[in-house]
Amino acid sequence: MLFTKALRRELASTAGLVFVILFTIVLTTVLMRMLGRAANGKVDLSSVVPLLAFTSVNLMPRILIITLFVAVLSTLSRAHRDSEMIVWFASGQSQWAWIRPVLTFAAPIVFVIGLLSLVVGPWASKQLSENKKRFDQREDISQVTAGQFRESGSSNRVFFVEALNKDFTEVKNVFVLQNQNSRQTVVVAANGSIRDDGKDRFLILEKGRRYDQVLPSNELQMLQFESHGIRLEAKAVDLADSSSRIKPTLALINERTVPNLAELQLRLSLPISAVILCLLAIPLSYVNPRVGRSANIIAAILIFFVYNSLLTYVQARMSIGRLNLVVGSVVVHAIFIALTIGFFIKRSHLGGFTGFFKRIFTSRTTVVQVTNA
Repeated sequence: MLFTKALRRELASTAGLVFVILFTIVLTTVLMRMLGRAANGKVDLSSVVPLLAFTSVNLMPRILIITLFVAVLSTLSRAHRDSEMIVWFASGQSQWAWIRPVLTFAAPIVFVIGLLSLVVGPWASKQLSENKKRFDQREDISQVTAGQFRESGSSNRVFFVEALNKDFTEVKNVFVLQNQNSRQTVVVAANGSIRDDGKDRFLILEKGRRYDQVLPSNELQMLQFESHGIRLEAKAVDLADSSSRIKPTLALINERTVPNLAELQLRLSLPISAVILCLLAIPLSYVNPRVGRSANIIAAILIFFVYNSLLTYVQARMSIGRLNLVVGSVVVHAIFIALTIGFFIKRSHLGGFTGFFKRIFTSRTTVVQVTNA
């Protein structure tokens, strides 16, 4: 049908525009957050781009869901405003006839959402977790940021350097505070370098002073040196993570623990919610000419965030055993399915909720007038 083909073309163009806008906003927000963490020394600057990519993959299913919802809602709302719906209804069709073309358009995107949620998303979460562990388990000096105090992984040493080269091999104006064996040591040096003897790595400081304070006598000793070595602590890298969030979907199915089943429910809920929201957008697209054009978009964003927040809340309650798995998997979707059916019925038979309330108030006014007479 020509009208259906035109609808699909408009849905595709609107969805593309909405996706570009949303993805740009999300990408910019995540990038600014990553750069801020890198500036504070919480993230390696060289890892910003990979972290940005993995985080974007994790957020992509929800971006696609709201893209579908807003695209369907905006396209059908424009048809209402431009009276194209009148032509559609005059030809003997109802709002129920919009379901097939909308779902046909949404099917490939829902498939991508499911693929991202069930396969690609867990892999991206695993990469994020491993990257964070690698950063936390680096050697002491590699965690140092120029101009900032940094504590070592073992919490017994604090570093400060004024300047540090990009390869983490040379430092200038170094301050080191160390607590070990009832002795507090302060070392200051003009410059230093990192050397490797095959087994351990050492920070070799040059032209500096060392102050030792022996506790509890508080005896202070000072030593001036031309060269002084500090062994750098390196932790064993253990990238294992038992979190359900990073496990592959097949692992969640095979290991049927409560947290795993809760995570599996959340992953399956994303493509299901995309279908439900697409259907809900059809009756919600009705536009009152007296209301601004942005009203429906605001309502769509609020509905999406409520839906998404409920899914996340239910998953959290299920993962700690506070909510039955069967009930948690059904209740949120059931609420929005009932809401969708209710909107369809109201729009089909009562001219929308506005007409419904108008009829109630009109009937009340008529009763009052008859009583007065």
